[in-house]
Order: sequence, then structure tokens, then C-alpha cells
Amino acid sequence: MARYRGPVEKIERRFGVSLALKGERRLAGKSALDKRPYGPGQHGQRRGKISEYGIQLREKQKARLMYGVSEKQFRSIFVEANRLEGNTGENLIKLIERRLDNVVYRMGFATTRRFARQLVVHGHILVDGKRLNIPSAFVSAGQKIEICEKTKKNPQIQRAIELTKQTGIVPWVDVDQEKVFGIFTRLPEREEVVIPIEERLIVELYSK
Repeated sequence: MARYRGPVEKIERRFGVSLALKGERRLAGKSALDKRPYGPGQHGQRRGKISEYGIQLREKQKARLMYGVSEKQFRSIFVEANRLEGNTGENLIKLIERRLDNVVYRMGFATTRRFARQLVVHGHILVDGKRLNIPSAFVSAGQKIEICEKTKKNPQIQRAIELTKQTGIVPWVDVDQEKVFGIFTRLPEREEVVIPIEERLIVELYSK
């Protein structure tokens, strides 16, 4: 399945949770989910019974859509997480948090992962001083992520930084908001990553 490019607020209403797919509207409490906390469509308010497989599949889809990755990419990350030592579910979250587009988002340079991915693809991101336009590239501890000089004054980036000052930045990155760069200091602990995902269900799904 290709990456989803349709109306993102319908996705959040379908799952009933915020997946951070919208920027300022979400932060201002004006998202469609806040206004209409039920599924989209004529029968959106009906709650049908979901099978065990359906619950596991929904959890995987939530994670995939939240981080903006294709089915093929998500499975590849899971295979790598399963190969590593330790808890596969925790490894999965740690690996996907290392994606360059996600790190740009976590540093507060974009209000959504979708915009962060655009910044990467269009060549506005430097990693250790070198341009890198691959959103799926994994960032390692100690690497410097920087907005290129000509883009630092972009209104959307500046607005994202202002909003981040109010909401805070995750503890596994160190950001200089004035100079618009940050250091990915370490891998996050699972309990630090606050997302509406139960990775255990994803592991169960792929283990069948």
C-alpha cells in the first residue's frame, strides 16, 4: 500500500485518536476530531464489533499513518526491530523515531511529520553539515540536524518553533531554536515516546 495522501482528519476521526497529522489546528484545539469525536460518514457514530485481527491491523495502520511511512517501509523497520536484541515492540518505536523526517519534527522545525518530510525531500535539511534528502534515513546519536541557511527564516518553520516553545521539546534532542539546529543526543526510552500506539499488537500481527 502506498503512502496515504488523502484527507488526514478523516483518518484521525476513524481511529478516534489524534495522530498529529494536523499542525496548528490540532494545537489550537480546532481539529475535526475535537469538534466531531466520532467516525466520518453516514454511519460514523455506530460502533461495530472488531475482531482480534482487526484490532491488531488498526494498531499497525495507526502507527504507519502517524509516521507517514509506506507498508513496505514499515515492514522493513519491523524486520530490523525483530533482528535486534531486546523487546521487538520497543525496538520498532526506537527505530522509527530515528527517521530523519521524524527527528526534524521532534526538534520542532515542523508542525507535522508531513511538512518535515517535505523539508527533507526538497533539500532544506543538513545532517552534519551535508545536505540529505532521504526522509527514511536513520539518524544516529550525536548527529547535528540543521535547517539550511536560506530556509531558516521560512514563516512555517518560524511558526513551528514558536509553537514548540509553548509545548516543549522531547528530551532526546538538544535544540538551539535561535540558530535553528539540533543534536540527536540519544535513543529515546519507550516510556518517553508519548504516542497512542500499542506496539505489542503490531508484533502479534506480524508474528502470525
